[in-house]
Amino acid sequence: MKVILLADVKGKGKKGELCNVSDGYARNFLFPKNLAIEADNAAMSELKSRNESAAHHKQEEIDAAKSSAEQLNGKSVTIVAKSGSNGRLFGSITSKEVALEVEKQLGIKVDRKKMTINDIKSLGEYTAEIKLYSGISANITVKVTE
Repeated sequence: MKVILLADVKGKGKKGELCNVSDGYARNFLFPKNLAIEADNAAMSELKSRNESAAHHKQEEIDAAKSSAEQLNGKSVTIVAKSGSNGRLFGSITSKEVALEVEKQLGIKVDRKKMTINDIKSLGEYTAEIKLYSGISANITVKVTE
């Protein structure tokens, strides 16, 4: 019997998958516990539309990430910080501060957790990589001045 899983079932599949199971297993275990529904025409069309909707949303996220990457690539952000006489900063500049400056200066909201940059402890220029989506990233230049 073909069923559509409503939840992850160990040994059978993940939620939303179509799988083939024995009639007794479906009637005595999956259906009473609301783990699956029978794969009739209505359920199949609903599954198909749900999968198409998920693919459409994923494509929208990829397009948004690509456009953000185009806007960010090659841009620079200037951060003003206090430093000592030898160019070392009092404290350090973290990815959180860089993300705030990117949003303030370039108008693009960036998650600090997806930014790859070491803590900045002296004046100068640094490169930060921002991962926007799986396989899509942008590089920006961070200029630290006094």
